[in-house]
Amino acid sequence: MTVRNLNSDKFALFEFKDRIVDPQNVLANNWTNSTSVCKWVGVSCGIIHERVVALNLTNMNLRRTIPPHLGNLSFLFSLDLSNNNFYGHLPKELGQLHRLRIIQLSYNRLNGEIPPWLGNLHRVQRLEMRNNNFTGTIPQTLVNLSNLEILNLGFNQLSGQVPSSIFNISSLKRIHFRDNSLSGGLPMICVRNELSSSIPSSIDKCCNLQILELSINQFSGIIPKSIGNLTQLKQLYLGQIPEEIGNLFSLEMLSIQAIKGLTGQIPTSIFNIYSLKTIALSSNSLSGSLPNDMCNLPPITNAPKLEILLLWGNKLSGNIPNSVSNASMLKILSFLKHLEVLKIFDNNLITGSASDHEWSFLSSLTNCRNLKAIGVSGNLLSGVLPTYIGNLSKSLQFFLAYNCELQGIIPMEIGNLTNLLLLELDYNKLSGLIPASIGGMRNLQGLTFYNNKLGGPIPESLCGLERLYQMYLGLNKLHGSIPSCLGNISALRYLWLDSNKLSSTIPSTLWSLKDILEIDLSSNHLHNSHAIDVGNFRTLLRLNLSRNLLMGDILSTFGVFKLCLEFLDLCNNNLSGVIHKSLEKLLYLKYFNVSFNRLEGEIPSKGSTNGFEESNMRISGSFGYVYKGRLSDGMEVAIKVFNLQTEGAFRSFGIECDAMRNIVHRNIVKVITCCSSVDFKALVLDYMSNGNLEKWLHSENCFLDIIQRVEIMIDVAVAIEHLHNGHPTPIIHCDIKPSNILLDEDMVAHVGDFGVAKLLGEGEVMKQTMTLATMGYMAPETFTKKKPTDNAFVEEETIRHWMERSLPKGAIEIADVDLLRREDEYIVVKANCISSIMELALNCSAELPEERKDMKDVVVELKKIKQRLLNNIQHF
Repeated sequence: MTVRNLNSDKFALFEFKDRIVDPQNVLANNWTNSTSVCKWVGVSCGIIHERVVALNLTNMNLRRTIPPHLGNLSFLFSLDLSNNNFYGHLPKELGQLHRLRIIQLSYNRLNGEIPPWLGNLHRVQRLEMRNNNFTGTIPQTLVNLSNLEILNLGFNQLSGQVPSSIFNISSLKRIHFRDNSLSGGLPMICVRNELSSSIPSSIDKCCNLQILELSINQFSGIIPKSIGNLTQLKQLYLGQIPEEIGNLFSLEMLSIQAIKGLTGQIPTSIFNIYSLKTIALSSNSLSGSLPNDMCNLPPITNAPKLEILLLWGNKLSGNIPNSVSNASMLKILSFLKHLEVLKIFDNNLITGSASDHEWSFLSSLTNCRNLKAIGVSGNLLSGVLPTYIGNLSKSLQFFLAYNCELQGIIPMEIGNLTNLLLLELDYNKLSGLIPASIGGMRNLQGLTFYNNKLGGPIPESLCGLERLYQMYLGLNKLHGSIPSCLGNISALRYLWLDSNKLSSTIPSTLWSLKDILEIDLSSNHLHNSHAIDVGNFRTLLRLNLSRNLLMGDILSTFGVFKLCLEFLDLCNNNLSGVIHKSLEKLLYLKYFNVSFNRLEGEIPSKGSTNGFEESNMRISGSFGYVYKGRLSDGMEVAIKVFNLQTEGAFRSFGIECDAMRNIVHRNIVKVITCCSSVDFKALVLDYMSNGNLEKWLHSENCFLDIIQRVEIMIDVAVAIEHLHNGHPTPIIHCDIKPSNILLDEDMVAHVGDFGVAKLLGEGEVMKQTMTLATMGYMAPETFTKKKPTDNAFVEEETIRHWMERSLPKGAIEIADVDLLRREDEYIVVKANCISSIMELALNCSAELPEERKDMKDVVVELKKIKQRLLNNIQHF
């Protein structure tokens, strides 16, 4: 037998040091013969035997494979090599360390399979190997670790099924398998033996588990009901929600995440868990309403210890339950004294019954003295802001209620929220004046009222907001002058007053905002009494003065100074003079538009190109061509080049710029910039990697299932509704057809090509590019695979007439054959869905405009059709 002692431990550690890379020289400078082994950094020795019992070399940036010589440290109790750069396989010699209690190898680059010999280390209590590159399956031999308390194999590349034997280990308190590729059904966890209480089931011993983390895997099926027997569980991370979860009386944290997201309703039993402190169900596809009794008072108390409830990013609907106000310990999403944050973004929640006219739930927030943030954006809350909004906590710092269907006036009492940092009420239907009382919010840094119906002048009291960083008041009906005192807000970086009815001169004081980044005063009635003085600007990136009444030669000042300007739009004014060569000094300029002025000269060159390659052309049409391109920063774009030889091309370009310049919407193709000179005009657009809908409907290599088609129709309807109602100047697209619906990498639909759009301006003559749309306008073909140009449609027999005549016979008569196959178990459900959509399509294309549905109602109806489809499939 080899006699081992402290000297043999020393030799093993020297061998370890010589076979690794130690870039910080920690071991090289410390592990020397002149010092006792037991005093080496990271080394601990036993008192009785004077042998190395612990090796802690964490966070030293050590590299290479783990040397096998560690297997000679026969008294080793704890091995911690975590947070280094070890790679390769685990040496089998570690299987000789039968005294090991703790193995910490997390946050390295170890790979290969988890070795079965780990199961021979019967005394191990903690086995932590998360954040490596282990592959293969979880070995069955781990069941032999009868003293194991913590098993952490998360964030690897493990696959296969989880061995049910793992849950036989009675000492286990924590299991972490998150972020792997584990698959199959979940094992029967903690099955109680109900036949004989005197002979407990061996699997029953797993009921000591406190943390079970299985999320972000590829599990299928349901979560076993037996999980409700884990009565000591404190934290649970899973992929679905079983009703039996209500049996987990000791649970403190419930965090549900999955690769594809959860669907269905939230089980009411979750709120029966007495010890539950955190419920995090964000960013899923959960639907239905919140349970009315989710936070009941005694004698039947639900969720008495709940502190955090995160539900944002779902598809929840219905009322916000009044019982939530009973959760006295709730700090996030509550209505009582401990509340700090209310965050229910992006759901379909409403304030109450249809008869409610104000946000009644805010009244229960007035008792929340610790309230710091309210975030309810992206819900259908509607109604008006009540005057008692001013009674909310003085500690409130964030009030975010954009895109909530808000209407009515902004109450002057809002000015009582003197500690507010951010106030966002954009994309609503607010009207009336901007309250002068907002000027009393001395701490305000962000003021966003963009895209409402606010009128009257800009109150000068806003000039008192000395800390204001951004002010977005565009797309309203503000009139009068721009207060010159805005130039005194030295903290201001973003000033957007575009698309209003402002009619004064542009105050010279604005040009003293030397640190400002963006100024947008476009689409007003502003004029100038002097040249635009940009000499003080140091950081200006974006300046938009287009569509005003500016006159004279103001370009001469640009280029004289060293600006970082990236965006300059001066089109549709009455400018004159020569475009100066000094503009070449604007080295960062990416967008420059001076169209429809009386300027002379050529636009200075910003560099050469190799022309447009035919291999990069994606579409050719009557307007010109669309090319795929790449910007200098690597961003892929689509470049729409207008054929200026075509009649009306100049006007078409101008109106399309008008239509798209202020559109910012997830379902409308974004214009990045435009290029305009006497002989060249082009739009630079977001590139859509999945092409247009036409390709997906009429190609043998592409297929869209019924749910994808419904989602695309919803995207298109939302975009059209935004064009009709989301701007002071309504926009009628006039050419909605599959070839103009573009799909991004996530198959989200974007409406593009505004070449024949109509702009319905207030008090102005309607602008339009052409009088007629192209063939296929409003064609209900997405579900039929028929084109309006098919030979069957001649003379009076249009695709609409055919649809109207065929629909009563059933969806099978009209639907794309790939959507309704007789062997499909959901054929009836899908047929009903298609029939509902076709009826809606016929309504939208009624010959008399007054008989057509409003697009807002169309969006609601499409969402209902989709929800019915999903519900019927789920319950089929």
